[in-house]
Amino acid sequence: MFFTLSRKRKTQYLYKKTDFYMSTILLQVDNGVATITLNRPQVFNSFNREMAFAMQDALDQCASNVEVRAVIIVGEGKAFCAGQDIQEITDPELNPGFKAILDDHYNPIVLKIRNLEKPVVAAVNGVAAGAGANIALCCDVVIATESAAFIQAFSKIGLIPDSAGTFFLPRLIGFGKASAAMMLADKITAPEADQMGMIYKAIPDADFLATAQKTAQKLAALPTVALANTKKALNQSFYNTVEEQLTLESKLQIESASTEDYAEGVASFMEKRKPVFKGK
Repeated sequence: MFFTLSRKRKTQYLYKKTDFYMSTILLQVDNGVATITLNRPQVFNSFNREMAFAMQDALDQCASNVEVRAVIIVGEGKAFCAGQDIQEITDPELNPGFKAILDDHYNPIVLKIRNLEKPVVAAVNGVAAGAGANIALCCDVVIATESAAFIQAFSKIGLIPDSAGTFFLPRLIGFGKASAAMMLADKITAPEADQMGMIYKAIPDADFLATAQKTAQKLAALPTVALANTKKALNQSFYNTVEEQLTLESKLQIESASTEDYAEGVASFMEKRKPVFKGK
């Protein structure tokens, strides 16, 4: 298909290597939340080969680590992600060709985010351009600082939008607005993106990081299986008929109702107390 929280504070660093490959992506797990930091601030966190593969590795680790119940993706420095590193594709010795860049670098990242059975929050802390914008927009919850901006920059260099931008953006803001955004490549500020429904929320800069963490912690404390099944249902809603979607909802609801978290949710409701979900 396309696509128990301990009260004791736990911090786990999954990447311990210090070589260039690993340093392009930082991954930290803290109290159930994995934070993936795009870490090439000197080039506005643009992707090169090493960073793309490190990002895939980080998402794989989030998928396999049972302590991870929510994920945040954020950029280091002033930018979220400027998309593809142009220096790499203009260097004959470094450029693997666009087929490899898409098939091996970006497409797996998008699919891993959509298929990850845990909620993914894009915390857009600055400019998100090109593939950087579309990787953000494929996440489950997108919040952005008010000073951030989204740019479908592809047409400025003679390319088309990739990284599933042509899939997600029309569904988020409608065909007409998506077409204009992609062809004109105009900057869309975070407040504008919020207003048109492109993102969940634009946050004042001073409150941004705290809000991003609070959002992820809230998701991490919710019933993980139910959230994963919600994500599966939303993924399939792009393709299913109403009848097929009803059948899928029934299947996933039965699965969700068999979890420990469902039993806890019902018990806590009856006992008029706050539920303690364990992600099981």
